[in-house]
Formats: sequence, structure tokens, C-alpha cells
Amino acid sequence: MQQITDTILMIRPIHFRANEQTAVNNYYQKVLEGLTPETIQSQAVKEFDAFVTKLRAKGIKVIVAQDTPDTDTPDAIFPNNWISFHQNGDVVVYPMFAENRRLERREDILDLVENEGFVINNIIDYTAAEKEQVFLEGTGSLLLDRQHRKAYCALSPRADEGLLIEFCEDFEYTPVVFTAYQTVNNERLAIYHTNVMMCLAEEFSVICLESIDDKKERKNVIKHLQQDGKEIIAITEAQVNSFAGNMLQVCNKEGRKIMIMSAAAYKSLTQKQIAAIEKHCEILASSLDTIEACGGGSARCMMAEVFLPIR
Repeated sequence: MQQITDTILMIRPIHFRANEQTAVNNYYQKVLEGLTPETIQSQAVKEFDAFVTKLRAKGIKVIVAQDTPDTDTPDAIFPNNWISFHQNGDVVVYPMFAENRRLERREDILDLVENEGFVINNIIDYTAAEKEQVFLEGTGSLLLDRQHRKAYCALSPRADEGLLIEFCEDFEYTPVVFTAYQTVNNERLAIYHTNVMMCLAEEFSVICLESIDDKKERKNVIKHLQQDGKEIIAITEAQVNSFAGNMLQVCNKEGRKIMIMSAAAYKSLTQKQIAAIEKHCEILASSLDTIEACGGGSARCMMAEVFLPIR
């Protein structure tokens, strides 16, 4: 099984803003004072387009879909939460915490991916769980080690353990479960998505171990990573606040590996951490300041990896 892909799906925003429905448990979102909604949207589009241009210049295939003008979808720019694409031709559709994020799910996006020459054999839909107020937000909640069939998941209001177990049974993954915390007004609160504090690359993992307060859980995560021969590159909670955990390793058409992150994430890293990553792959960083501030998500959240078979 491949761990990394050379093709990603991205959604170009039309209504980007700070989503009031997600702010209740995404403590990375900020209100940018003094900026009009139009300015925020136009800055987000600029950041998005520059990011796509950089990715394509490196030989990464980017399928860009436009957000729809007639839906109120401020977070459409983060498609990895509602859909994932798998090597056997499965597509998974996930239940979302915020009601306005459920509008992001679109069948025409599947058509777009098929038109690019990919094969979809089967759609697995977990969205009925929303009726029970149970959520699992795609590869935001699930960090999939596709090679070793493990699913790392930090439990939160957006990542339900029961649904994680169901996913793991359906896809034959071993669950690695823990809770990751951040300090908000002197209180330890659950980090909303696993992919904010952890990134899984082929030979290594960038992870904020200090956010896993329970020592047993932390030890278990370390054990699994070490078992699978992954070098552990530890980051701090302050670096997580700069989205240093929200990275994604991809490859280009030639098979060259690239670690993608935001400029803020890159700036927060030490020379030693940069060297540890560059030992395995090159780094591509792009400025996503507006998207990070208003959306409370970064580079990783903007990319849904396409692992589907090619027709």
C-alpha cells in the first residue's frame, strides 16, 4: 500500500470566513479585526491560488474544484474532513460536526475526480451517524498509516471512538486511540483534529507528544510509531499553534517526496527539526496566514489525497 500520493483534490473558496459553527471547539480560529468579509475572501483566494501554483510547479497533480456560490460553506476549502479516497477504489464520506459543513459534500466532485481518469468502485457513507450526534471528520480525525494499517485518532467532539472502531473494522486498520490537549485560558481542552498535532510521513512522524497528557496513551503512540520504524520528530505546543503539526507528505510525478506545510509552520521549526525532515524529503512552504487565522486549519486540511486506481 502507498503511504503518499502524487494527486490531491483542493476546493477553491467562494464564501471563506471564520465559521461561527466550528469556533465552539476549534480554538485556533481567530477573528481578524478591521477586515471586511470581501477582503478576507479575496486574501484567501490569493493564498489558495499561490499554493496550487507552487504545488503544480513541483510536479504534483492538483485537481481543483470550485466551491458552489449558492451554499453557505465557509470551510469548503478544507475537503479532507468530508471525503477520503482509497487505493482499492473506495471513497468514504464522513459525518461532520458543524451543520453548515455538511453542505460541502457534493456528488459532482466525485464526477470531477472520475473525469480525471480515476476509478471509484464503492462509496462508504458514515453520514447517518450525524442523526446520533456522532462525528468522525475524515483525515482530519484519522491519521492513516496505510502501509501498516493503523489509524491514529485523537478523540474529541469531532472524533467518536465508536465510529473510529467501526471504520477500522470496515477497512482492517488497527486503532491507535488517545486524547490530545491544548491550553485554552489555562484550561486543558481537546484538540479538535488529530492532524493539527500530528503528521505521518513514510519514514517519520512529526508529532506534539506533550499534547498527549495521559502517559500511558503517549507511550502507546510512541510504541506504534517505533514499531513501524518511523523516526519521531517532536514539536511543541507553541509550534502546534503555528500549525507545525498540520503538514502532509506527497510525491510528485517522478516519485520525489515533498513535505508540504504553511510558511508559519516552517518559520516555527528549529534548524534541527528542519534538518530531520530534509533528511527524508524536501520541504515546500506557502503563506496561508488568512486561511489559518479565520479557518483554524492549514496546509494539510486543504488537501484531500487521491489514492484511487487509474482507469
